[in-house]
Amino acid sequence: MNKDLEHLKILSMCYYISAGITALFSCFPLIHLTMGILMVSGAFPNDGKGGPPPAFIGWFFIIFAAVFILGGWAIAVASFFAGKFIKQKRNYIFCLIVAGINCLFFPIGMVLGVFTFIVLLRESVRAIFDGSAPPLTSIGNAPADWR
Repeated sequence: MNKDLEHLKILSMCYYISAGITALFSCFPLIHLTMGILMVSGAFPNDGKGGPPPAFIGWFFIIFAAVFILGGWAIAVASFFAGKFIKQKRNYIFCLIVAGINCLFFPIGMVLGVFTFIVLLRESVRAIFDGSAPPLTSIGNAPADWR
């Protein structure tokens, strides 16, 4: 049981780190979003050989950049909450779903997702989330009935 709690604590920290990294990398398409806005507004720098790029290319940049940014931020928020829920030992199914989504992102997300499945699918960990595990004391994390 003590190892399970330690593994849950480590998983929680890893989800917080993963959420931060995901949020950071999701900001990279802001460059494309800016380029698309410049193209649509006509303020895109011109090399003097022709007119500005067609507006539909700018809209293409805007739409795809917005989808990637919002999708990345949504995954970052979900990862943050998964870390919080693992720490609080609740919302078991949500944590499993986020672990599955993280498996799509190679290599860090996949490693985190697989280790989350390994830890959360143990019967002892499931009992902790269900609340059927023996209560823990604040001293030494020994179950209360062992004293």
